Amino acid sequence: MKRTHYTIKAPLDLQIALVSDLHNHPCEEVLAALREEKPDIIAVPGDMMENAVGHPADQTYNKPGFACLSAMTEIAPVYYSIGNHEGGMSEENRALLAETGITLLDNSFVHAHGMCIGGLTSPLTYAKHHAEKTPPPDLDFLARFAAEDGFHLLLCHHPEHYPAHIRDTSVELTLSGHAHGGQWRVFGLDIYAPGQGLFPKYASGIHDDRLVVGRGLSNTVSPIPRLGNPTEAVFIHLRRESV
Repeated sequence: MKRTHYTIKAPLDLQIALVSDLHNHPCEEVLAALREEKPDIIAVPGDMMENAVGHPADQTYNKPGFACLSAMTEIAPVYYSIGNHEGGMSEENRALLAETGITLLDNSFVHAHGMCIGGLTSPLTYAKHHAEKTPPPDLDFLARFAAEDGFHLLLCHHPEHYPAHIRDTSVELTLSGHAHGGQWRVFGLDIYAPGQGLFPKYASGIHDDRLVVGRGLSNTVSPIPRLGNPTEAVFIHLRRESV
């Protein structure tokens, strides 16, 4: 697993860990990295579990993802938004997550750590968790969130929402996953991402100093293995001084 660090100018000093797309795989490596890096908060923009609709989070089908989320709460406060594999999450699983102390952001926001932290829920559900073109998210929520005072940190599973819906708002920083770094990376190019197609622009990295896309923590999108594209935990350093 690769560790990537970015520094972004902001009106506060804070270290944020971005982890996503575990898809119910083991997570010992990312937990070890989080313990070493000691972030102030952990931001999780979705797809830690595989099907949070029909299976209890603490039982076999979702247990590794849920266990990872639970363990993260012992390292730093965890803010978790809903990805396409968790869309339509059951009330049982919402309650189980709440018991761990995780803050679930389902088209909702909180004021904490000197920021307004929001989660823009995936417009997809587990029953329809892939689409050639990603439907729009809840734009009314996005407008309400952007109108809040303070520095805005948005967890948004789909990076393709950034150019379409977020870039022209006052949201200062968006954290995403979903694209798995294009799954294959050849000659420095990400090859394919759902919702973006071939050679996606927003599959990894930092864009406009306002969007950070993590490559995700799972090794495969069955049956396609990763190629030239290690799993990734991202550490974002917000700094008051110029960078």
